[in-house]
Amino acid sequence: MDEPEIDFTTSLELLRWIGWAQRKAAEDWIRERELTHEQAFALGFLVQNPGSIQRDIAQMTRTTAASVSSLLQGLERRGLVERRTEEGNERSKRVYATPAGAELIAGFDEAMAGTEESILAPLDQQERDALHALLVKVTAELPRPTR
Repeated sequence: MDEPEIDFTTSLELLRWIGWAQRKAAEDWIRERELTHEQAFALGFLVQNPGSIQRDIAQMTRTTAASVSSLLQGLERRGLVERRTEEGNERSKRVYATPAGAELIAGFDEAMAGTEESILAPLDQQERDALHALLVKVTAELPRPTR
C-alpha cells in the first residue's frame, strides 16, 4: 500500500518538513554508528565536558541517574566511555569518552553542515541570506529552547 501524499501548504508545515529532513539525517548518521540518540548525545556531551559526573549527564539528558547508569554501561561495554574514581573520594566517579568514543562521533557537526547545505542547495546566496533574515525576524520574540 502506497503512503498517502502529504500536502504541505502552510509555512509552518514546510518548516516542520525541513526539520524532519534534518532530524532524519542526524538519526541515520547516528544509526550507522550503532548508537541510540541518547548514547550519541551523551558521548558528544562527554567529549565537550570530560570528567563529568553521572548527575551532570542525567541533568543534560533530562533523565534519571538510573537511566544514565544503564546508558553508560552500554557505552562502557563497547569501550566508548570509561568511569574513573576520583582520588581521595572512592564513591565519586568521573566519566570520560575514550579515544574510540570521541572518534566514533567525530564528524557529526560536519555531517549536519552537509545536510544543511543539501537542504538549502536550491537557493542562491541572496535567497539564503533573505531566508536567514526572515527566520531571525520570526524567531526573535520566541522563547529560547533549553538544553
